[in-house]
Amino acid sequence: MDFFSQIDPLFVISGVVVGTLVGFTGVGGGSLMTPILILLFGIHPASAVGTDLLYAAATKTAGTAVHGFNKTIDWKVVGLLAAGSIPMTIITILMIYWLGVDSKTTQSLITKVLGLALLLTSLSLFARSYMMRMFEKRFGVLDSSVVSPVTILVGAVLGVLVTISSVGAGAIGVTALVFLYPKMPAQRIVGSDIAHAVPLTLLAGLGHWVLGTIDWHMLSSLLVGSIPAIVIASMVSAKVPEKIIRYALGLILLAVCARFWFLP
Repeated sequence: MDFFSQIDPLFVISGVVVGTLVGFTGVGGGSLMTPILILLFGIHPASAVGTDLLYAAATKTAGTAVHGFNKTIDWKVVGLLAAGSIPMTIITILMIYWLGVDSKTTQSLITKVLGLALLLTSLSLFARSYMMRMFEKRFGVLDSSVVSPVTILVGAVLGVLVTISSVGAGAIGVTALVFLYPKMPAQRIVGSDIAHAVPLTLLAGLGHWVLGTIDWHMLSSLLVGSIPAIVIASMVSAKVPEKIIRYALGLILLAVCARFWFLP
């Protein structure tokens, strides 16, 4: 009974909204949840990011289990991404500790990086096909000897982005893998990206826990709303025009991005 007394209905509703979008599009976890917590609820940016990271780790673990069962994960790609992201996640956590979690510098850093990550996410939603055509026209297919080091570099960039803003593990990661592995089936790219997001968000979330930025009551309320919503939305997603939702989500992210860049 004590557990239910700690559940906040407003956070549950937020979890339902974000969980529904994630179920329909596969995108929108960190890119919507963190801005909602900061802008609508006035949560401290560091606490919003830290809580959302563990929220993402919990939700993406279920997705990894499904993709693992369906054998749609390329574990070599996951390993290469993790080789870049894990060290950079640790370094970024240490940097936040050095700057001070509650300092104005850290708060400004989080909001500006969050704005950048949201811009990159919205671009990946709107213009992935166009960017692919331009990339192929200019560079063609990357040499196999280059793909592995670049994959590690992508993981390193994601490690920094996700640890600071909690955004980037989804749409940005998938877009990067599409460029690097154009012949890989879409389900395998998505599965590999989700599998990599689990250790990344978990490690970053645990780092924020050490920094003291996790709100456990808020996390519980978000999961109560989002997990059923993700399951239901995933089941009915085939009947909904995914492209329309994706473009609408992209527009929302652009608006939120502008809001963060103009925060004082």
